[in-house]
Amino acid sequence: AEILQLPENVREEIEALEHVYEVSYADNKLTARCTGGRHNLIEILKILQENQVGFGSVYSEQPTLNDVFLEITGKALRDKE
Repeated sequence: AEILQLPENVREEIEALEHVYEVSYADNKLTARCTGGRHNLIEILKILQENQVGFGSVYSEQPTLNDVFLEITGKALRDKE
């Protein structure tokens, strides 16, 4: 698989979007966590396109109950005290 680089300025531009609260890039995978905002994915793809950053596949998923719990408490639902 081709290794794609994500320039720091592009990551920062995505991070600066109104509804984005966390951006990470590791193992050739960009992850952007967002609150509300129906157009988040479109905005992110637009930034990648404007900066001529190629990408292979894209997918979006709603957070699970465990994701939300982990975000609020810092623990997964099944973690023991």
